[in-house]
Amino acid sequence: MSFASLGLAPALLDAVAAIGHDTPTAIQSAAIPAALQGRDVLGAAQTGSGKTAAFALPMLHALLARQGTRRGLHGLVLVPTRELAAQVGDAIRALVQHLPSTIKVSIAFGGVSINPQMMALRGGTDIIVATPGRLLDLARHNAVKLDGVATLVLDEADKLLDMGFADEIAEILALLPARRQNLFFSATFPAAVQALATSLLHDPVRAQLTDDAADEPDIAQRAIEVDGARRLQLLRHLIKEHGWQQVLVFVATKYASEHVADKLRRNGLAAETFHGDFSQGARTGVLADFKAGRMTVLVATDVAARGIDIAQLPVVVNFDLPRAAADYTHRIGRTGRAGASGIAVSFITPDAEAHFRLIEKRQGRRVPRERIAGFEPSEAAIAAAAAAPVADPNGGVKGKRKSKKDKLREAAAKPSA
Repeated sequence: MSFASLGLAPALLDAVAAIGHDTPTAIQSAAIPAALQGRDVLGAAQTGSGKTAAFALPMLHALLARQGTRRGLHGLVLVPTRELAAQVGDAIRALVQHLPSTIKVSIAFGGVSINPQMMALRGGTDIIVATPGRLLDLARHNAVKLDGVATLVLDEADKLLDMGFADEIAEILALLPARRQNLFFSATFPAAVQALATSLLHDPVRAQLTDDAADEPDIAQRAIEVDGARRLQLLRHLIKEHGWQQVLVFVATKYASEHVADKLRRNGLAAETFHGDFSQGARTGVLADFKAGRMTVLVATDVAARGIDIAQLPVVVNFDLPRAAADYTHRIGRTGRAGASGIAVSFITPDAEAHFRLIEKRQGRRVPRERIAGFEPSEAAIAAAAAAPVADPNGGVKGKRKSKKDKLREAAAKPSA
């Protein structure tokens, strides 16, 4: 199938060709024709499968069709993180710059001053890509009006709810017109996401491609059993042995990111951290350095699991496993993007084995365990882990106090009053 067979306007076909896209991905082939007909779409596809173009191209097609008429805000794209907002907005702008008509694309997120974003919205905009909290701030300042939105997109809907945006989404929906098109995209579909999709979408076309192995990204998964205290040495060993030039390493906490990066630097590796306490300027600078190859290792918390789009990123390492099983999909999805192949390595300490089995169950795939001489867990550690409390399928450990993330997840799953 070609982009020309999807029904897109000739100008869009030229724009797609100009940015180097020759053949639509599976999610694009399934979603674009339905969206062009004005249908609601429920899109389920692995991260990196081309979801952005799947909703951006139909929105731009509609805007080209309205050329010469009075326009207000046409498309609203809600995303969970500032990194994803920038990535999606930049991807749409890359298409727009090759179109004959002037189409304005705005990006808005928190963590930075609202004033420049308000100034950028003066005179209106055609498409806005925003995080929920900042969008509501802009609406309260009358910088953007949502009552004329024709198309609403929820991108990474699972993360939107997982990060506790259920109330903000409900408030935004109340500001939108009742008659609109809804395009709903997510890589995973826990109960809360399914409930939101059911309430939001009207007779949707389902573009669910996650169960088709042919459409999955080419990611070779490895699970290495390791003594918890030897993980850092194992990471250095793997980088040296395989000659990895670019590695994204996920850890559980800000402290761990600083600790691991510092130890790597002391051993001669160019490493930096990336976590939620960074200012937007610091985030942008670190990501630019990583993308440009000025560092070998980026040690990140889950703030980086969504929204980092690095072409040809070869390796992702789960130094710590994600607390929520669904986040595993998004972590490893930073590699193997846009048709490239990648490697995802998970360090399995004895006390993490039960949790990794839950991750395997969620993704429907068994990952063979490996051991590397000199880094194996001790029999005593394995025995102690076997006697520990059973892991909770929703993350955490039964019998322990719920985390803030667990509470937010439960709140998002409850039906609205």
